[in-house]
Amino acid sequence: MDISQARKNAIDNQIRPWGGLDYIANNALRDIPREDFVPDNYKNLAFADIEIPLTDKAKMLSPKVEGRLLDALHIRKNETVLEVGTGSGYLTAVLSKLCQSVTSIEIDETLSNSAQQKLKELDIKNVSFEVGDASKGWQRSTDFYDVVVISTSVPKITGRFFHLLNVGGRIFVVEGTGKAMSAKIITRLSEHKWETKSLFETQLDVMQGLETAAKFKF
Repeated sequence: MDISQARKNAIDNQIRPWGGLDYIANNALRDIPREDFVPDNYKNLAFADIEIPLTDKAKMLSPKVEGRLLDALHIRKNETVLEVGTGSGYLTAVLSKLCQSVTSIEIDETLSNSAQQKLKELDIKNVSFEVGDASKGWQRSTDFYDVVVISTSVPKITGRFFHLLNVGGRIFVVEGTGKAMSAKIITRLSEHKWETKSLFETQLDVMQGLETAAKFKF
Protein backbone atom coordinates (compact mmCIF):
# COMPACT_ATOMS: atom_id res chain seq x y z
CA MET A 1 0.00 0.00 0.00
CA ASP A 2 1.23 3.48 -0.89
CA ILE A 3 0.75 5.09 2.53
CA SER A 4 1.18 8.69 1.40
CA GLN A 5 -1.33 8.26 -1.44
CA ALA A 6 -3.82 6.45 0.83
CA ARG A 7 -3.54 9.27 3.37
CA LYS A 8 -4.13 11.88 0.67
CA ASN A 9 -7.10 9.95 -0.70
CA ALA A 10 -8.68 9.77 2.77
CA ILE A 11 -8.51 13.56 3.06
CA ASP A 12 -9.61 14.32 -0.50
CA ASN A 13 -12.19 11.58 -1.07
CA GLN A 14 -13.66 10.95 2.38
CA ILE A 15 -13.07 13.81 4.78
CA ARG A 16 -13.45 16.90 2.59
CA PRO A 17 -16.56 15.72 0.66
CA TRP A 18 -18.22 14.93 4.00
CA GLY A 19 -17.72 18.44 5.37
CA GLY A 20 -14.29 18.15 6.95
CA LEU A 21 -12.97 21.36 5.41
CA ASP A 22 -10.88 22.82 8.25
CA TYR A 23 -7.41 23.20 6.72
CA ILE A 24 -5.53 23.16 10.04
CA ALA A 25 -7.41 20.10 11.32
CA ASN A 26 -6.84 18.22 8.06
CA ASN A 27 -3.12 18.98 8.26
CA ALA A 28 -3.08 17.48 11.76
CA LEU A 29 -4.91 14.39 10.49
CA ARG A 30 -2.34 14.15 7.70
CA ASP A 31 0.67 14.66 9.97
CA ILE A 32 -0.15 11.93 12.51
CA PRO A 33 0.62 8.45 11.05
CA ARG A 34 -2.79 6.78 11.37
CA GLU A 35 -1.33 3.48 10.16
CA ASP A 36 0.79 3.27 13.33
CA PHE A 37 -2.33 3.24 15.51
CA VAL A 38 -4.20 0.51 13.63
CA PRO A 39 -3.99 -3.13 14.81
CA ASP A 40 -1.62 -5.20 12.66
CA ASN A 41 -4.37 -7.27 11.03
CA TYR A 42 -6.08 -4.09 9.81
CA LYS A 43 -3.01 -2.25 8.45
CA ASN A 44 -4.27 -2.51 4.88
CA LEU A 45 -7.53 -0.83 5.95
CA ALA A 46 -5.94 2.02 7.92
CA PHE A 47 -7.49 4.66 5.65
CA ALA A 48 -10.68 2.82 4.67
CA ASP A 49 -14.09 4.38 5.29
CA ILE A 50 -14.84 2.09 8.24
CA GLU A 51 -14.60 1.91 12.02
CA ILE A 52 -11.63 -0.33 12.78
CA PRO A 53 -12.01 -2.74 15.73
CA LEU A 54 -9.49 -2.36 18.53
CA THR A 55 -11.08 -4.78 21.01
CA ASP A 56 -14.46 -6.48 21.24
CA LYS A 57 -15.77 -3.25 22.83
CA ALA A 58 -13.78 -0.45 21.18
CA LYS A 59 -13.33 0.84 17.62
CA MET A 60 -11.49 3.65 15.87
CA LEU A 61 -13.78 6.28 14.35
CA SER A 62 -13.84 6.39 10.57
CA PRO A 63 -11.67 9.10 8.95
CA LYS A 64 -14.68 11.07 7.70
CA VAL A 65 -16.24 11.27 11.18
CA GLU A 66 -12.93 12.40 12.65
CA GLY A 67 -12.60 15.11 10.02
CA ARG A 68 -16.17 16.30 10.40
CA LEU A 69 -16.07 16.54 14.19
CA LEU A 70 -12.81 18.49 14.10
CA ASP A 71 -14.25 20.86 11.50
CA ALA A 72 -17.32 21.47 13.66
CA LEU A 73 -15.36 22.01 16.88
CA HIS A 74 -12.87 24.47 15.34
CA ILE A 75 -10.35 23.90 18.15
CA ARG A 76 -7.95 26.76 18.90
CA LYS A 77 -4.35 26.56 20.11
CA ASN A 78 -5.10 28.12 23.51
CA GLU A 79 -7.91 25.68 24.36
CA THR A 80 -8.02 22.66 26.65
CA VAL A 81 -9.63 19.42 25.49
CA LEU A 82 -11.18 16.47 27.33
CA GLU A 83 -11.40 13.32 25.24
CA VAL A 84 -13.77 10.63 26.52
CA GLY A 85 -12.51 7.37 25.03
CA THR A 86 -8.81 7.28 24.18
CA GLY A 87 -9.13 4.18 22.02
CA SER A 88 -6.11 3.78 19.76
CA GLY A 89 -4.75 7.22 20.65
CA TYR A 90 -4.83 8.43 17.04
CA LEU A 91 -7.48 11.10 17.54
CA THR A 92 -5.80 11.98 20.84
CA ALA A 93 -2.57 12.71 18.96
CA VAL A 94 -4.41 14.77 16.34
CA LEU A 95 -6.17 16.79 19.04
CA SER A 96 -2.84 17.46 20.72
CA LYS A 97 -1.65 19.27 17.59
CA LEU A 98 -4.65 21.61 17.63
CA CYS A 99 -4.88 22.73 21.26
CA GLN A 100 -2.96 23.64 24.40
CA SER A 101 -3.52 20.34 26.23
CA VAL A 102 -5.57 17.15 26.14
CA THR A 103 -6.86 15.02 29.01
CA SER A 104 -7.89 11.62 27.64
CA ILE A 105 -10.00 9.14 29.62
CA GLU A 106 -10.16 5.44 28.76
CA ILE A 107 -11.95 2.64 30.61
CA ASP A 108 -9.62 -0.04 29.16
CA GLU A 109 -6.20 0.25 30.83
CA THR A 110 -4.48 -1.77 28.10
CA LEU A 111 -5.71 0.62 25.40
CA SER A 112 -4.70 3.60 27.48
CA ASN A 113 -1.18 2.26 28.02
CA SER A 114 -0.77 1.44 24.33
CA ALA A 115 -1.89 4.92 23.30
CA GLN A 116 0.43 6.51 25.83
CA GLN A 117 3.38 4.60 24.38
CA LYS A 118 2.52 5.61 20.82
CA LEU A 119 2.31 9.29 21.72
CA LYS A 120 5.59 9.03 23.60
CA GLU A 121 7.19 7.68 20.43
CA LEU A 122 5.85 10.73 18.56
CA ASP A 123 7.28 13.01 21.26
CA ILE A 124 3.84 14.41 22.11
CA LYS A 125 4.00 15.93 25.58
CA ASN A 126 0.76 17.92 26.07
CA VAL A 127 -1.51 14.92 26.75
CA SER A 128 -2.38 13.42 30.13
CA PHE A 129 -3.96 9.98 30.26
CA GLU A 130 -6.51 8.80 32.80
CA VAL A 131 -8.02 5.33 33.29
CA GLY A 132 -11.62 5.56 34.46
CA ASP A 133 -15.31 4.98 33.77
CA ALA A 134 -16.67 8.17 32.21
CA SER A 135 -20.21 6.75 32.12
CA LYS A 136 -20.41 7.61 35.82
CA GLY A 137 -19.26 11.18 35.15
CA TRP A 138 -15.85 12.75 35.53
CA GLN A 139 -15.64 13.54 39.21
CA ARG A 140 -12.83 16.08 39.36
CA SER A 141 -15.14 19.05 39.72
CA THR A 142 -12.32 21.61 39.64
CA ASP A 143 -11.54 20.74 36.02
CA PHE A 144 -13.28 22.58 33.19
CA TYR A 145 -12.53 22.36 29.48
CA ASP A 146 -13.02 24.34 26.31
CA VAL A 147 -13.76 21.24 24.24
CA VAL A 148 -15.12 17.78 25.10
CA VAL A 149 -14.97 14.99 22.51
CA ILE A 150 -17.02 11.88 23.26
CA SER A 151 -15.95 9.15 20.85
CA THR A 152 -18.86 6.77 21.52
CA SER A 153 -22.61 7.23 21.53
CA VAL A 154 -24.72 7.98 24.60
CA PRO A 155 -28.48 7.37 24.90
CA LYS A 156 -28.93 10.93 26.15
CA ILE A 157 -26.40 13.64 26.93
CA THR A 158 -26.68 14.76 30.54
CA GLY A 159 -25.61 17.62 32.76
CA ARG A 160 -22.60 15.68 34.00
CA PHE A 161 -20.99 16.49 30.63
CA PHE A 162 -22.54 19.96 30.16
CA HIS A 163 -20.97 21.20 33.36
CA LEU A 164 -17.47 20.18 32.32
CA LEU A 165 -17.43 23.08 29.86
CA ASN A 166 -16.13 26.59 30.24
CA VAL A 167 -18.45 29.26 28.89
CA GLY A 168 -17.93 29.24 25.13
CA GLY A 169 -16.92 25.58 25.24
CA ARG A 170 -18.20 22.88 22.91
CA ILE A 171 -19.07 19.18 23.21
CA PHE A 172 -19.10 16.74 20.30
CA VAL A 173 -21.36 13.79 21.03
CA VAL A 174 -23.43 11.19 19.19
CA GLU A 175 -26.76 10.93 20.98
CA GLY A 176 -29.54 8.39 20.61
CA THR A 177 -30.27 4.67 20.55
CA GLY A 178 -30.54 1.96 17.91
CA LYS A 179 -30.66 3.42 14.42
CA ALA A 180 -31.82 6.83 15.64
CA MET A 181 -28.52 8.53 16.48
CA SER A 182 -27.46 12.07 15.71
CA ALA A 183 -24.04 13.70 15.99
CA LYS A 184 -24.31 17.05 17.77
CA ILE A 185 -22.28 20.04 18.86
CA ILE A 186 -23.43 21.53 22.17
CA THR A 187 -22.08 24.98 23.03
CA ARG A 188 -22.17 26.56 26.47
CA LEU A 189 -23.35 30.12 25.83
CA SER A 190 -23.45 31.24 29.46
CA GLU A 191 -23.46 29.75 32.95
CA HIS A 192 -26.98 28.37 32.53
CA LYS A 193 -27.57 28.35 28.78
CA TRP A 194 -26.53 25.83 26.13
CA GLU A 195 -27.15 25.62 22.37
CA THR A 196 -27.41 22.34 20.46
CA LYS A 197 -26.72 21.94 16.74
CA SER A 198 -27.30 18.64 14.92
CA LEU A 199 -24.58 17.75 12.42
CA PHE A 200 -25.36 14.40 10.80
CA GLU A 201 -26.98 11.02 11.36
CA THR A 202 -24.67 8.11 12.21
CA GLN A 203 -24.35 5.06 14.43
CA LEU A 204 -21.65 4.38 17.02
CA ASP A 205 -21.31 1.78 19.74
CA VAL A 206 -22.72 2.95 23.07
CA MET A 207 -20.36 4.10 25.82
CA GLN A 208 -19.30 1.23 28.08
CA GLY A 209 -21.36 1.42 31.26
CA LEU A 210 -24.43 2.81 29.48
CA GLU A 211 -25.41 -0.35 27.58
CA THR A 212 -28.41 -1.03 29.83
CA ALA A 213 -29.64 2.55 29.57
CA ALA A 214 -29.46 2.30 25.78
CA LYS A 215 -32.16 -0.40 25.84
CA PHE A 216 -34.70 2.11 27.14
CA LYS A 217 -36.31 4.87 25.09
CA PHE A 218 -35.69 8.44 26.18
